[in-house]
Amino acid sequence: MKQKGRPVTIQKMVLDPIRELSESGRLTGMMLISATLLSILLSNSDYGANYIHLWQQKIGFSFLNKTIEHWINDGLMVLFFFLVGLEIKRELLVGELANPRQALLPIFAALGGMVVPALIFFVFNQSSPENMKGWAIPTATDIAFSLGILSLLGKRVPVSLKIFLTALAIIDDLAAILIIAVFYTRGLQMEMLIYAGLFILILLALDRFRNRFLFLYIITGAGLWYFVMKSGIHPTIAGVITAFLIPRELTGKMEHALVKPVNYIVLPLFALANTAIPLSLDSTGSALVSTLSLGIVFGLFLGKPIGILLMTLLAVRSGVAVLPDRSNRVQLLGVGLLAGVGFTMSIFIASLSFVSGVTLNLAKLAIIGGSVCAAGAGTLILWMAGTRKGKE
Repeated sequence: MKQKGRPVTIQKMVLDPIRELSESGRLTGMMLISATLLSILLSNSDYGANYIHLWQQKIGFSFLNKTIEHWINDGLMVLFFFLVGLEIKRELLVGELANPRQALLPIFAALGGMVVPALIFFVFNQSSPENMKGWAIPTATDIAFSLGILSLLGKRVPVSLKIFLTALAIIDDLAAILIIAVFYTRGLQMEMLIYAGLFILILLALDRFRNRFLFLYIITGAGLWYFVMKSGIHPTIAGVITAFLIPRELTGKMEHALVKPVNYIVLPLFALANTAIPLSLDSTGSALVSTLSLGIVFGLFLGKPIGILLMTLLAVRSGVAVLPDRSNRVQLLGVGLLAGVGFTMSIFIASLSFVSGVTLNLAKLAIIGGSVCAAGAGTLILWMAGTRKGKE
């Protein structure tokens, strides 16, 4: 095959576009969407019962035997939270969050983006103690998805807004981690917690004596994961703690090594396992009218952008922060909507809030619906705002 007299190689035709998608972050979002659609299709096909049952098969050892779904949520997702911890640490050391004045705007925005969705959820579900277990579901932001969508808009969105959304999403993830640690810990086992504390001390000692052998941190982190899980605290917290205790010199190396495995293996597997939802007219109808679903959908689609926009404008009006360079309020609204793409983090919190069953499936359908609405509206607003600025 030739173009203008020169051969077009396989690399130029196939590999270069894939590499470009990967580096821009768009490929992660595309894979998550594909995994979700595939999982829902398989769940409602002739093989649906077998597909759903697959994720509930138990594997492991006598002292640690879990379903495949639990191994993904409690095991592989530790790598995702470890990567999030590394990103938070980097931002605190040398990124947007290192400068207190620069950090104030995304901190204000993240606070509004958590409080308002939680209040909306409360308004819809205050009369149901069971539903109120999921109050934190609409407070989360899927950093990979939201940034992947933003990257599709290219130069229509100023770089300053991309940095703002990144910092906001990282703060949001940190808050989600704290919420999981505080509100989703059940039946605390003090003996196991003491053992976990010993492994934290080992991590501190490794850093104190300037150990730079990665495998020692990996082994110690695995031990911390096991005892944190046995203590009753969700094991993903172990990933964040380990990330914070990794030496600064190794942080960048580990972050670079984990980005692709997490984005292209862990997160798609999570989407496959956690969106195996059988649909019916009854379940779809319930998802449209139940207070649980309405609280989640409106929390993500309305609560996120309203909270982020209000708190951002408050910070700017009070003089403690300034708007991102070359941005306006309309673009901030669009970014606020993209922050309403909860997906991975929201589904993860939903799986901690409710046991498997109708309630959990309703929550997942609402998360997908709310995230799709937020993504579509946010993309449209930012596209139109970018077109208008271009004409001006």
